[in-house]
Amino acid sequence: MTMAILDTKHRKEPINVLIVGVGGQGVIMVSKVLAQICQNLGYQVKQSEVHGMAKRGGVVFSHVRFGAQVWSPTIPMGKADVLIALEWAEGLRWMSYLRPDTGVFIADTKRIVPPFACRSRILGADIGYSRDTPDDVREKVAEAYALDATEMATRAGNERAANTLLLGALSTTLTFPVSEWKKVISQMVPPKTVDVNLAVFDQGQQWIDSSRKGDPVAGAAFVPLVQPEVNPVRTSLEITEEWCKGCDICVKMCPERCLILNKDQVVELAEPEKCTGCHICEWLCPDFAISLNPIPQEAVA
Repeated sequence: MTMAILDTKHRKEPINVLIVGVGGQGVIMVSKVLAQICQNLGYQVKQSEVHGMAKRGGVVFSHVRFGAQVWSPTIPMGKADVLIALEWAEGLRWMSYLRPDTGVFIADTKRIVPPFACRSRILGADIGYSRDTPDDVREKVAEAYALDATEMATRAGNERAANTLLLGALSTTLTFPVSEWKKVISQMVPPKTVDVNLAVFDQGQQWIDSSRKGDPVAGAAFVPLVQPEVNPVRTSLEITEEWCKGCDICVKMCPERCLILNKDQVVELAEPEKCTGCHICEWLCPDFAISLNPIPQEAVA
């Protein structure tokens, strides 16, 4: 596969780069580095970002547009030249923004499964997280690259430098001098991490070069998400009525709403079939009045 090189000098319309991920991965840092380089080189730059729930692991994305004249800070759907994804599922979610014929998809295979993807608390329940592989993505976009940037950065000595490694991959799509990338990165990262960030930047570039040449190592970064086979474990909930003080904590915190306070202000299991054995009530009870015990398999049978 030949990586598209975007002609930053002679292209008339703006070049659009979309960076996506979740809170804490450094999406904003990537966009700021790119925007600063564009400004240094004399381009007009527009940047738009959303990171309201970043501290809670929420979605973070940033639009960066640059060129001779840029009117809007947001990238229209189907107009992104490059999509950089710091988290795999977020990359998949934003693929519709890529140009269908020329768009380049570059993603870390790092998976951060959000809590809302776990729709059931039953042991072994299916996780609502995409199982698309790089091969699936390559069928939908012009060019796709999936690399384990987080693992590569960890081996280099700093897991948090994964975003800089992806900057190295991004740099191969643009005709900016490597020296300019490294200068701005050195200004943006903490002084103690400059060396490791520059090292992983080089790794990102080298990985793309290897992938262009068909290096099998470069193409072996993705491990499919497999739902483990788990035998359901049934549990019985036992309540010691003499210990229960009717504080109502377990009733309010039960995610399945299967506990109630009876007329004597003692907790009881009103809907046993809804109980998933999550242990939340047992852990929160200040009076140790609740215990969950596994039911032997032969007893269930």
